Amino acid sequence: MESVKDAANYVGDKASELTSGASKEANKNVAKDSNADASTRATAAKDALGDKLDESKNSVCQF
Repeated sequence: MESVKDAANYVGDKASELTSGASKEANKNVAKDSNADASTRATAAKDALGDKLDESKNSVCQF
């Protein structure tokens, strides 16, 4: 039963990692967009950093 729980946790963590990674990349692109206003770019940069932290936190280690 424990292995089923571990597998479910793995899948959940991997999904969170992928979602955070995609969000991070989208925010990085907005932060680099010279057509966006400064506050939008600053917010996107801040959000990209938060997504990076979430991505790292949810990173799945394989031994």
